[in-house]
Amino acid sequence: MRHPDMQPGWIDAPHRSATLGRFALESGEHIDDLLVSYVVHGDIGDRARPVVLGLCAIGSTHHRLDFLIGEARAFDPQRVNIIVVDALGNGLSTSPSNALSQGGERFPRFTIRDMVKSQKALLDHLGIDEVAAVVGASMGGMQALQWGVTFPRFMRKLVALTPMAKTTPWSQAINHAGRSALSKSNGDWSAWLAVMQIIAMRTPERFADDAAKAGGTYAWLDARAAWWATQRADPLDWIAQSHAYDTHDVGTTPGFDGDTAKALAAIAAPTLVCVPALDLYNPVEAGVWAAEHIPQATLLRLPCTSGHMMASEADPQAAAQLNDAIAEFMR
Repeated sequence: MRHPDMQPGWIDAPHRSATLGRFALESGEHIDDLLVSYVVHGDIGDRARPVVLGLCAIGSTHHRLDFLIGEARAFDPQRVNIIVVDALGNGLSTSPSNALSQGGERFPRFTIRDMVKSQKALLDHLGIDEVAAVVGASMGGMQALQWGVTFPRFMRKLVALTPMAKTTPWSQAINHAGRSALSKSNGDWSAWLAVMQIIAMRTPERFADDAAKAGGTYAWLDARAAWWATQRADPLDWIAQSHAYDTHDVGTTPGFDGDTAKALAAIAAPTLVCVPALDLYNPVEAGVWAAEHIPQATLLRLPCTSGHMMASEADPQAAAQLNDAIAEFMR
């Protein structure tokens, strides 16, 4: 397991894992021995507390939602148990980089629905049969919507930040550019960083501000490359998750015949969808469209200029607004 170095704002919690055995993928292939990594904020032994399921984004870990966890934040570990699960392929749960019998290029293709299925297997293993909320940002928000379609009665609320119900051609093209940068890099993440950490994650306005603070574009890239090295990421893991990202569509869930709108209409839980003013990875229009087709959806549009990074600790003002909005929604 390649846990990244701790970063400012991250919350340290004991790392846990569950070995769940042979795991069937929707492709018909199997993961020989599934291990699901997770952390718990709170007291998992106190079954009277509500449980919140947190989901991580592409290339991220269970720290992805730390900006929402803590006293006076949306999810207080003194009041609820927050279980944050590492997604398949992130280097902590079973991934191309750590699978003993199926490592590297031999690792089978998986989907976002397979991620959700692995998370449900973990909750079954822990004896949890309902949750107060399922929460995720970016790919985590996409997983959250899939949870609502696949298990509509399992949660009381859904929170999907910068999500898509069906991956847009734009997002697929961004991922393709990221994969192309990695495939020709010989382990150098520099080109990938330019694509995914600047073009996809930021708006021009936000990057101009970040570059100015760093001393220029190339100074920012050098500093970001040094930071990224502390994340201990493996290119094969990101590539595998990006393929799952590309093929996602809640409409291809069994029973919906490829009808994305019909699948969203099956979501029973009240749902909060949050988007920024501009998102150059998951287009804002995709989140708005999803909210329009979920029966009990509330759409929150924040006028921030951070782009896809709105739903993170990288924009303190947006993070504060999201904490307030999610706390009110949960009440």
